[in-house]
Amino acid sequence: MYRIDQRPSGYVLTFSGKIDSAEMQQWKNDSIKVLSGESRSSFGVIIDMKDLQPLTSESKDIMVSGQKLYKTKGMKRSAVILNSPEVTAQFKNLALISGIYSTERYIDASTKTNPADLAIKWVKDGIDPDK
Repeated sequence: MYRIDQRPSGYVLTFSGKIDSAEMQQWKNDSIKVLSGESRSSFGVIIDMKDLQPLTSESKDIMVSGQKLYKTKGMKRSAVILNSPEVTAQFKNLALISGIYSTERYIDASTKTNPADLAIKWVKDGIDPDK
């Protein structure tokens, strides 16, 4: 399951459960539609993946393509909220491949009291949750 919610300062993407390549492609297609109306020069993205299972290699390839799409359309910073060391490692690797690692932070919801607040501070104000 996925959701794309538009906010005044950007987007909140939610991924949960097992997402196969067909559903990941639908997310990318929906993202293309949503971003086609984007008029801001830059925006932030918070990605909630606390309940996401590890992706297949096909789904990972589509995710990388989608990450590049958001970056091309103006994504300035992003924060990923995770709840699994395996998924965290997977997405750090995807961010390196897609070229967004330098502007993306990973927040482990299993160890942080309020991961959403940390994500918002990074995306909106550039306050690094790793420091």
